[in-house]
Amino acid sequence: MTPIPRAALLLGLAGLIPFLWGAVTTVFPDLGMWSARAIGPRFSGPYVGLFYGAVILSFMSGVLWGFATRASGKVAATGYALSVIPALWAFFMTGGGPTSAGISLIAGFTGLLGLDWLFWKQGLAPPWWMSLRVMLSVVAIACLAVPLLG
Repeated sequence: MTPIPRAALLLGLAGLIPFLWGAVTTVFPDLGMWSARAIGPRFSGPYVGLFYGAVILSFMSGVLWGFATRASGKVAATGYALSVIPALWAFFMTGGGPTSAGISLIAGFTGLLGLDWLFWKQGLAPPWWMSLRVMLSVVAIACLAVPLLG
């Protein structure tokens, strides 16, 4: 098992902060109210996780596109086609209210993990990729699930 490079690990963990903040401000409503007043309602409760989750799915489309550039021929063409799915999913599936958006994002991050595995299995992603992606995905999905459980 190849260790995750320190910079990738630290930046990946830092990228979880908005998800964690959304979950914490959902579990602690007083903190959520303070956050909504201090920095705005979009940055509190389930809304921060939903908004940020859509952004991250789109970002991950770009990452997968970059992996596809390492291939050629039909593998590259398939990689390019698959790489746009997370962004399109975020765009089309996050409307309709916070509950359906949360469920859709959880499904999107679960599907993204499958795409991560596919690109990794084809040798297009670095050897440590799945170790990082599983860890980050589990936390993001758990945080997105918090508002749905309450």
